[in-house]
Amino acid sequence: MNKSLKRKRSLKNDDGDSKPPACKNLTVDGGDPYPELLRPTSDECRDVRDALLSLHGFPPEFASYRRQRLRTLSSVDGHDTECSEKEEESVLDGLVKILLSQNTSEANSQRAFASLKAQFPKWEDVLVAEPKLIENAIRCGGLAPKKTVCIKNIMSRLQNERGRLCLEYLRGLSVEEVKTELSHFKGVGPKTVSCVLMFNLQHNDFPVDTHVYEISKALGWVPKTADRNRTYVHLNRRIPDELKFDLNCLLYTHGKLCSNCKKNVAKPKAKVASSDDCPLLGFSGLV
Repeated sequence: MNKSLKRKRSLKNDDGDSKPPACKNLTVDGGDPYPELLRPTSDECRDVRDALLSLHGFPPEFASYRRQRLRTLSSVDGHDTECSEKEEESVLDGLVKILLSQNTSEANSQRAFASLKAQFPKWEDVLVAEPKLIENAIRCGGLAPKKTVCIKNIMSRLQNERGRLCLEYLRGLSVEEVKTELSHFKGVGPKTVSCVLMFNLQHNDFPVDTHVYEISKALGWVPKTADRNRTYVHLNRRIPDELKFDLNCLLYTHGKLCSNCKKNVAKPKAKVASSDDCPLLGFSGLV
């Protein structure tokens, strides 16, 4: 196979974007790629959060992660909260769930994970299972062969390097250390790592998926020419830590539900008459 073709294929990332990342090595600590762009401001972030919270309420699919964050913060502050331990999700479970959510609907990814765990209750079962059996279990989530290779690679690497199928050790690492650790797994890209950081490790990180990316450009929070990696770095530097989780979940939810904000290159955007239909129309860049 032609070497350049091999390289292009290997750069296909977890966002389903076949273009190579333009600034793969950028980190939040590496400097803002848009230092003269002083948006979003803290007030903008808070206003958008409040507007979307008023419209949608807090998305119920993220409620358990939110409670876990509050419990973690309370624990750090020396206070205990009453919350069922059954809500705890292992880091490895979270990573696999996020991988299964790529390029499919939330309902399909949930079905795929439930099917996988029903057939293989323990990750040790996945480690020794034939790939075809795993593919069959997760087929409803799409891209079953590709996702199977990724999941098997994670299990094999963990077993070979750490002697057990567990990622709980990541809880004691810094953000950059977690990024380094997870980047060793083939098929685990920047967005997946950021989601694990935010949802499973309770770090103040701000993942950039398609919805967040498109809305951020439309709001003028990043230039129209920004790629996802630079968008990730800029937003993580500009958005206050205490707003990141709720704002991220709400932007994602709004992007899925609002016809005005959906990314749809095949059809023109639906006409929205007023900011009553989409509260973001009242913000600079969307008017």
